[in-house]
Amino acid sequence: MSAIHKTPRIVTTAIALALAAGAAPALAKDVVIHAGKLIDGVAATPRNKVSIIIKDDRIVSVENGFVTPTGAEVIDLSAATVLPGFIETHDHISSSGDRRPMNRFTQSEGDAIIAGVLNMRREVELGFTTVRDMGSGPLTGPALVRAIEGKKIVGPRLWPALEALGPTGGHSDRANGMRPDIRFDGREAAIVDTPEEARIRVREHQRRGARVIKIMPSGGVASIGDDPHHMVMTDAEMKAVVETAHALGLKVAAHAHGKKAIDHAVLAGVDSIEHGTYADAESYKLMKERGTFLVPTLLVADAIYQTATKTPDLLPPTVADKAIAVTPTMIGNAGRAYKAGVRIAFGTDQGATSNRNKAEEFALLVKAGLTPMDAIFTATRNAAQLLGTPEDVGSVQAGRYADIVAVSGDPLADITELQRVQFVMKGGEVLKKDGVLTRP
Repeated sequence: MSAIHKTPRIVTTAIALALAAGAAPALAKDVVIHAGKLIDGVAATPRNKVSIIIKDDRIVSVENGFVTPTGAEVIDLSAATVLPGFIETHDHISSSGDRRPMNRFTQSEGDAIIAGVLNMRREVELGFTTVRDMGSGPLTGPALVRAIEGKKIVGPRLWPALEALGPTGGHSDRANGMRPDIRFDGREAAIVDTPEEARIRVREHQRRGARVIKIMPSGGVASIGDDPHHMVMTDAEMKAVVETAHALGLKVAAHAHGKKAIDHAVLAGVDSIEHGTYADAESYKLMKERGTFLVPTLLVADAIYQTATKTPDLLPPTVADKAIAVTPTMIGNAGRAYKAGVRIAFGTDQGATSNRNKAEEFALLVKAGLTPMDAIFTATRNAAQLLGTPEDVGSVQAGRYADIVAVSGDPLADITELQRVQFVMKGGEVLKKDGVLTRP
């Protein structure tokens, strides 16, 4: 047989061997964490002196006492408090916290992606191993998901919402406050003025990589001209969003300040109310009955209030007045909702590179009336339930991803300990040790 006839056979054999080699399972990595105190995200009482057994990216078991399986790498956190990796359910991955009006004209999607890369790194540094992004441009979120999953950059598990959906003139309308002859490319991706448009936008978002859908049924604070008290989406529009998103396996988050928008969004079937400022006892009853989460976002309220009272010129027109009126109500609302039995999930409405440590939200929740343990649950068990993935994240249990953080002190005695995370593991990979990130 000639060489020309032998070549295909040789090539075929080589390909088969390469495929077989590629299909062979990688050697398992066995790790054990010796935890001095474990707050596991499930039980209301911590456990002392336990071993967390990890194989590759998952937790195999949690054992009493300090045990060391043969051949396992030992990570000694015997003097620390160990917790599940924190979950942030209302982030803005492309935000630096700079709200100056000029940014609307000088910042591009390129700037947003750069901010996103910096934010992702900072999220991990602060102990947040899962993040739900509540609004970014058309490219930022999906690009960051791919970069993180490909280990090109350091970052948390990311759930992007892309553009928030709302009506013409609503909180998500980029043309608010602008001259009528100014045009914003891509504005229509955020605009919903009919139920049919709502269905189309949700499908488009899912196609482009959205893992959650955000709607704007009320006016907002950090936008020009709209009123937080007004309900600006119709019941039919909200219901169309919810039905379409749920059919595609996506959760729906509703930015809502005013009572009417809150109650109608809950009745439409949204999974969470973001902010919920002017909710009342009737609202809490509806939310509890339907299992709707509240994400109070107390840190952004405090941050924008400080800016509004001290340096209002750094905010767009009308925003400072709205912030001063709205903010004092938000912390009281969180406490009343908690006492009424509404499930609370952790969310700051801040990018991680803003000038505030987003773990301050824990202390603000405690100030609102939550116990330290229940404040921790907002960023672990509760947040995982809101995402719909409690079998993967939010607790230190067998079968979950090995997403683990540790602090030196006891956060149940001093909740501000959570602002000083010393150790971070995501999916079995140590990303921060002794207070220092391990990956560039």
